[in-house]
Amino acid sequence: MACEMLIWQLADSAFPSGGFAHSAGLEASWQMGMVHADSLPAWIETQIAATARGALPFALAAHRAPEAFLAIDSDCDAFLNNHIANRASRLQGQALGDTAARTLGVAELTRFRAEARASAMHLPVVFGVVCRSVDISIEQTARLYAFLALRGWISAAVRLGIIGPMEGQTIQLRLLSVAERWAEAALRLSCDEAAQTAPVVDMLLAGHDRLYSRLFQS
Repeated sequence: MACEMLIWQLADSAFPSGGFAHSAGLEASWQMGMVHADSLPAWIETQIAATARGALPFALAAHRAPEAFLAIDSDCDAFLNNHIANRASRLQGQALGDTAARTLGVAELTRFRAEARASAMHLPVVFGVVCRSVDISIEQTARLYAFLALRGWISAAVRLGIIGPMEGQTIQLRLLSVAERWAEAALRLSCDEAAQTAPVVDMLLAGHDRLYSRLFQS
């Protein structure tokens, strides 16, 4: 079992894993008028469910069988047919793999980093392997992934000016139980059961590169 403070370190915004360069569809949804301050909590709740159904199964599969990471990554790549989401996942996977290999002091992560960079592996797969390598349990891995996704949307909403920092913390607190519930549900899913449950947001995300001005990469 990993030291609890190690989990806090991975969850710390100072851990440079690249996530804060991405809004995961929020910027496009906001600019296209599909989300505003009042509807933001419902939008994030929808996206938490989508993350649990679409990304977490691959992270948890990599945690269960890290030796099969290449096959799992191939399945994840086929699932992420949205080119913006696919690109963002690869960029964040590379950032997380690089940071973990350089900071966590685990020899197997140094070897994994070389293969991950060569294959430009996806974030969920890298996340699962990293957590497994530092003895973070699969249940903690699911909760940590869901929490980081939730915090990322809150941070993006504040930086976009949709809400203020205090309101952001209030919304995040309100949605913690939702993230917890979906993290638990994801533990029962396999990669074959991965599904896109928020197709409208996925379509909006696909147009991110065509926005007139952009703060985020996705």
